[in-house]
Amino acid sequence: MTQHPQHPQHPQRPEHPEHLDVAQLQRRLAEFAAVRNWQPFHTPKNLVAALSVEASELVEIFQWLTPEESARVMDDPETAHRVTDEVADVLAYLLQLCEVLGIDPLTALDAKIDRNERRFPAP
Repeated sequence: MTQHPQHPQHPQRPEHPEHLDVAQLQRRLAEFAAVRNWQPFHTPKNLVAALSVEASELVEIFQWLTPEESARVMDDPETAHRVTDEVADVLAYLLQLCEVLGIDPLTALDAKIDRNERRFPAP
């Protein structure tokens, strides 16, 4: 098995992020938790609480910015790094929650967009 040069511990990890998919990321998150024996703590309640905390940390970055400043938040490398990390944390907990509850996040989102299109028809 050929290992990825930048990620030798992940031989099946793709070279380019555009090859990532939700199921693959959910598997990696599950493996990460499993080898640390964290699964007993990954209850829906705990995952929702962690998701809320991480979303709040993302909100904190934007809390006192003006709309104009918030639109430029990614211009500052340090702030961009913080935003990117918090977005990743939010997504990680959301994907883990979906995995535990048996929700396909892409199917759920697609169905929600369909409902919103019916609820809020274009003018």
